[in-house]
Amino acid sequence: MRHIAIVGSGPAGYYTAEAAGKQWGEDVRVDVFDSLPVPYGLIRTGVAPDHQSIKKVAMRYEKTALTDNVRFVGNVSVGKDVSIGELQDLYDAVILATGAPHDRTLGLDGEDLGNVFGSAAFVGWYNGHPQFAQLNPDLSGRHAVVIGMGNVALDVARILSKTDSEFEGSDIVTHALEALAGSNLETITILGRRGPHQIMMTPKELGELMHLERASPFVAEADLPAEGDDAILEPGLRKSVTLLREFAAIPQSIYGEKPITIEFDFFANPKAIVGSSGKVTGVEVERTTIEKGRAVGTGDTYIVPADLVVTCIGYRSSPIEGVPFDERAGRFANDEGRILPGLYCVGWAKRGPTGTIGTNRPDGYGVIELVAEDIGMGARKRGRDGFDALAEDRGLDIVTFRDWQRIEEAENAAARTGSPREKFVDIESMIAALR
Repeated sequence: MRHIAIVGSGPAGYYTAEAAGKQWGEDVRVDVFDSLPVPYGLIRTGVAPDHQSIKKVAMRYEKTALTDNVRFVGNVSVGKDVSIGELQDLYDAVILATGAPHDRTLGLDGEDLGNVFGSAAFVGWYNGHPQFAQLNPDLSGRHAVVIGMGNVALDVARILSKTDSEFEGSDIVTHALEALAGSNLETITILGRRGPHQIMMTPKELGELMHLERASPFVAEADLPAEGDDAILEPGLRKSVTLLREFAAIPQSIYGEKPITIEFDFFANPKAIVGSSGKVTGVEVERTTIEKGRAVGTGDTYIVPADLVVTCIGYRSSPIEGVPFDERAGRFANDEGRILPGLYCVGWAKRGPTGTIGTNRPDGYGVIELVAEDIGMGARKRGRDGFDALAEDRGLDIVTFRDWQRIEEAENAAARTGSPREKFVDIESMIAALR
C-alpha cells in the first residue's frame, strides 16, 4: 500500500489525487490536507463569483474526494499543526499543492497607504475567504485604479462595476454585495506598463465589459497599433485586441448614458502611490514606449486619481519551514516537481502562477509518475493510521469531506434569492455548522 499526503485541496491537489487513484487503484491511500475546513482552494475563493460555470469543475474533484482511497483532512494547518518533516516520516510521498495565495508587491513608495490592496486580498474579500472577509475597502470615492493587464484585473474591474441585479446567480458574499451597492465609483482605470499587443486578457473576459448595465469600456485610439500589425498575433490575442478596437470605436455619447467608465491606460508604468492623511489619492505613472517587447520609460510622468487601488500583478507561494524556496520566482525550489527525497510540488507551488485550471491536470499526473518511479512498491510507512494517532494526541479537530458536505448544505440553505449559496466567511461559523 502506498501512502500519499497532498497539502492543498485546490485543482492541483485534487488532480494529483485523481492521478494517484488511476496509477495504483485500491493500492494507495491519499490524504488531502487543507488549513481551511472547506476544500477547492481558488475554485471557491479565487474564481470570480459571477463565473459559476467555471466553478462546476468542483464536481470532478468531489467525485475523486468521495472515492474510498482519498480522504479530505480539513482544518489542519501544515507547518503549524503538523510539520512537513512529520508528514514525511508518516507518508511515502508528500506533495505540496498549496498554490500561490499571496500577492506579489510592487515595491513602490505608498504601497502601504490605506485603501491599497493586492488582488489576492481584494478577491478574497468579495469571495468570502476567512483571511480577508474583514478587509472593509472604502468604496465611497469616485476613482479606482486597477494595476495589471490580465484576467484578474478584468475580474476586479467588472465586479466593481456591476449592479445588484447583475449579481443574480452569483455567489458573491453579502458583505461585499452590500458594500458594492453603496459604491460611488465613476472611473475605473486599468493600468498596464505595455501596450495592447502585450495584454494577458482573454476574449471572453474582455467581451463581458461590453454588456455591463452601468459601465462602458474606453480605449484611446492613439494607444492602438496599426491594425495590420495584428496579423502577427496568435488567434486568441488577436481576438482580444479586436475587442479593444471595438471599445475604441464606442461613440462618445455612450459615456454620458452610463455612470461608470472602465478606462484602459496603456504604456503607463506605476512609479509611486501617493496619498494624504494615510490614504491613497492617486498613482504616479511614467509613460513608456515598447522596445524589443520591453516597456522603457520616457521620463514623462503624470498622476492618475485614485481613491482605491487594487494591484493585480501576480502571486507568490507561501514558504514552509524546512522546504527550499525560490524567493525570486515565488515558488518552491524544485527540479520538475522534485524538491527533496520524498517531497514534491505541483501546480502553482511548482511552476508559479501561470496557466489555467486545466493546466493542473497534466501537472498532477506528471508528479504522480515521478512518485511512482521513486517509491516503487511503497508500504514502508504508517500513512493515515500514523497521522490519525498524531492528530488524536494533539487534539486536532479534523474536518472530513462528509463534514464539508454538511457545511455546504448549510451554505446552500442560507442562500439569498437567486444565489446558489451564502458562504460562511469565518472558520468558527464553518465548524459551528457541524455541531
